[in-house]
Order: sequence, then structure tokens, then C-alpha cells
Amino acid sequence: MQLSARNQLKGIIKEISQGPVSTEVVLDVMGTEIVASITTGSAKSLDLKIGDEAYAIIKASSVMVGKE
Repeated sequence: MQLSARNQLKGIIKEISQGPVSTEVVLDVMGTEIVASITTGSAKSLDLKIGDEAYAIIKASSVMVGKE
């Protein structure tokens, strides 16, 4: 798999909450949870299962930074 996105975070699927239209996927990336909402069709075609290794691929035109 080759992508132009530089932010590719490898993790393990921890939870999958499937709905009729969208599916929420929780990845454990070195102890940090990353949550993605994808279409249920995509989740099915990727055949995602809890415990699978997967990537969070983050491509954004802007990133916000905050500080307390």
C-alpha cells in the first residue's frame, strides 16, 4: 500500500461499532486510541475484525494546536 499521506499510524483494532450507514473503528496506537468513522460498506470490504492490524491514515489540509 503506497499513499501520499505521511501520517500513517499502525495499530490494532480494539472496537468496531457497526451501524447501517457508518461504522466507528477504534485503533490502539501504542496505547493511544484513535477513532475513525468510515462507511459500513468500506468496513465490510476491508473485512475489519477486532485484533486486526490496521493503519490510521490522516490527511488534513489544516491541523489545530491548543495549549492550556
